[in-house]
Amino acid sequence: MILLPRASSLLAGLFLGLALLATPLSAFETRARAAWVYDLTTDTVLLDKNADVALPPASMSKLMTIDLLFEALRDGRVTLDEPFSVSSYAKSMQGSTMFLNETDHPVVEDLIKGIIVLSGNDASVVVAENLAGSEKEFAAKMNERAKAIGLTNSHFANATGWPDPGQMMSMHDLGRLAVRLITEFPEYYKYFSITEFPFDGRSPANRFNRDPLLKMGIGADGLKTGHTEEAGYGLVGSVKQGNRRIVLVISGLETEKDRAEEAQKIVNWAFREFIEKTVAKKGARIAEAPVWMGSADTVGLVVDKDLSLLLPSLAQEGLKAEVKYSGPLEAPIAKGAKLADLEIDIPGHNPVMVPLVAESDVAKGGFVKHVRTAFVALSVRVLASIRG
Repeated sequence: MILLPRASSLLAGLFLGLALLATPLSAFETRARAAWVYDLTTDTVLLDKNADVALPPASMSKLMTIDLLFEALRDGRVTLDEPFSVSSYAKSMQGSTMFLNETDHPVVEDLIKGIIVLSGNDASVVVAENLAGSEKEFAAKMNERAKAIGLTNSHFANATGWPDPGQMMSMHDLGRLAVRLITEFPEYYKYFSITEFPFDGRSPANRFNRDPLLKMGIGADGLKTGHTEEAGYGLVGSVKQGNRRIVLVISGLETEKDRAEEAQKIVNWAFREFIEKTVAKKGARIAEAPVWMGSADTVGLVVDKDLSLLLPSLAQEGLKAEVKYSGPLEAPIAKGAKLADLEIDIPGHNPVMVPLVAESDVAKGGFVKHVRTAFVALSVRVLASIRG
């Protein structure tokens, strides 16, 4: 392994931001049992507390039911105005409901609103049965799809989030699912910001969205609350202010009031304690490395994409960075090929590795270059022999 000189102070801001990309911060002390806070705009994890522990998700797991329904809409398997049938089993659901009965034929769009705004357990089962034949088969599809999209600490037993030993999700998985709903289904994500849905006048007391952030005028536009005795009070939320969007997931709060207060504190912290800054454009040269037997003696090492990062409002000291690669680098070298890693060390955190790629092509050297290289190699061997 070859090390290039430590990075100059001129790039300290860049390196600090890069470190934050992969290193969750822990300055915020949350009362939640588990939490995950993520800046979607800059791909930065801001807070990770027990985020990969599988916990009872309550109604927050309805996001997976919604995901499968959005996929069916996108694929053309159903339409927003398509009516679904209601079974006696769906009607029997307890907890939050749309008060559906067997004579109803609610359309898909109303069921989306019923799940998101009213947290309708009956609506969730109606979707499950009409998409998969039964809630059991739908849960199997939920597990299959969760695995396919990378939810590694989730398992589903039902479409509603009703307490069940087989119904578990981590806060990280819930956050990743929220990011997917935001980015993959922008045409349907708008439903998450609806604050009231008085379906057919049947549920006057249960027509308001329980998401406390939607009422605060802070840029919140989703996603889902949850509560059971076992899970406590939880929230998957998203807030957009200016160019930045954050996703927050919290669980295990003791009261509805605690959930609202904690969510607001996290939003304030996430937007006020960090500054977004573009620190390097695609192709910015970080260092250069020598090339063996090439048409050029060196090749530039660059970042392969724009880096817009979050920097903490208070400066951090003791940052160090080194470029590491296995050498010598032998021609030919293709532009864009990964050649090295930038290792950033920041006190109190694990090292972070950032890939660096070739700035340009480097062809093999011609005859003169080969002769010169061979002469240098021979001289080195002769000198070593004399010294031996």
